Amino acid sequence: MTNEMLVGVVGAGVMGRGIAQVAITGGCNVVLHDASPDAVQDAIDFIDTMLARAVEKGRMSKADADVALTRLTGANGVAGLAKADIVIEAVSENMDIKARIFEELEKTVTQDCILASNTSSLSITRIAAICERPERVAGFHFFNPVPLMPLVEVIAGIRTDPAVLDHLVELGKRMGRTPVRVADAPGFLVNQVGRGYTLEATNLVSEGVTSFVDVDRIMRDAAGFRMGPFELLDLTALDVTHPATIEIYEQSWDEPRFRPAMLMGQRMQAGLLGRKTGEGHYRYENGKQQRPDEPTPPVFAGGTFWVEPGDDADGLKSIVTAAGATLDSGTMAGHGSVILIAPLGIDATTHAARAGLDPVRCVAVDPVFDFAGRRTVMKTIVTAPDVMQTAQALMAADGTPVTAIQDSPGFVAQRIVAMIVAIGTSVAQQEIASPDDIDRAVKLGLAYPFGPLSFADHIGPRRIQAILEGMLACTDDPRYRPGLWLRRRAALNLPMITPATPLP
Repeated sequence: MTNEMLVGVVGAGVMGRGIAQVAITGGCNVVLHDASPDAVQDAIDFIDTMLARAVEKGRMSKADADVALTRLTGANGVAGLAKADIVIEAVSENMDIKARIFEELEKTVTQDCILASNTSSLSITRIAAICERPERVAGFHFFNPVPLMPLVEVIAGIRTDPAVLDHLVELGKRMGRTPVRVADAPGFLVNQVGRGYTLEATNLVSEGVTSFVDVDRIMRDAAGFRMGPFELLDLTALDVTHPATIEIYEQSWDEPRFRPAMLMGQRMQAGLLGRKTGEGHYRYENGKQQRPDEPTPPVFAGGTFWVEPGDDADGLKSIVTAAGATLDSGTMAGHGSVILIAPLGIDATTHAARAGLDPVRCVAVDPVFDFAGRRTVMKTIVTAPDVMQTAQALMAADGTPVTAIQDSPGFVAQRIVAMIVAIGTSVAQQEIASPDDIDRAVKLGLAYPFGPLSFADHIGPRRIQAILEGMLACTDDPRYRPGLWLRRRAALNLPMITPATPLP
């Protein structure tokens, strides 16, 4: 890879101009092409403004910005890309449009030119099959906004030459990105794992378990995510996310984990797309999210609580005693005691029935995140209202926020995180990427608090398996099935992110 590398970029929209910007700041010469000459000039002016802003903020010198801008020119038609060493296509996610572009590029560029697509969801193998030389075609998937997102996926089609991937890895580093190697698969790596977060959250709401805002509060405060799933959907926009989900589902031959959510499609059809339309899962006034206030919890007035024995019993007992409540120490719950349970994967009603507990007095508390940050309480279908209110008041007595939800297998955080792990471990099992790269890519591309494999290690592989098996047993929905990667490591009590030591 020479210092005089010429990179062609096709498409002067948001992604194309971002790719062009990081390429010129990385020392590459860039020629930018778009079907609209005006779009090319708009992109050049925009990049000039972004470089000037970087100078104002002290992120680069004026001299470096001026030199970088000299490396950027507009192409006079596709012929302007004829001498490019690498061409990156960054147009809309439409296979017919991409096919026409790649066919035209092959007639224009040299035999040694690498052709890369910035597609986020279309098959690289399918794109390459259009070309006479599929071995020089690869995926080069950046994330929006490109200058701020440090990740790029380098994607191998079935016939991609490994040397092409090596060149793209080096180019990604030169552009200041962190490249991860990924095999061609529906949604590649990051967009596969991301389905677990947004789809499962949408399914929870469509099932009447709780509201958009409460899901977001639980996932931020308890599970440690920077943005709740519905805040994220409003940022990315449903007319981007939902069609990509359909594409991933169809490419994977209707894999249940990627089954599109009906509610997401309905809201897209209604025009509730998110920030860009002023209303999505939240309303936006002057770009500011309008969020309802946190409900005031009931005041704790005491009570007697019996905690079901189990791995999480000590944590619940500590909450009871810290609040000054009475702890029922009997082997079974006494008459009048509120029964606290901590199920994994199954709903409160099923848990109470299996354990022979009075469902009218049962309240479930999610134990997976150590009752910290935010507590989630869940009633059975017959829990008495006064029992639920007393339990909610107890959980809020020390100032920790509490969210009450309807009965659901896996609560909220358990259910969503387990789905992220299920998809991440499936990616590992299929060798779409290495375990280290799976976690690295998800943290960089999605800003999750843990990668999917590290999440399993943080919570415990056996607990994750128990959550998935519980949800599968309650729902008979195959999307909750734990895969072999997880089952085998849980069986041997091995960590997920460290390669297994061969057994003697």
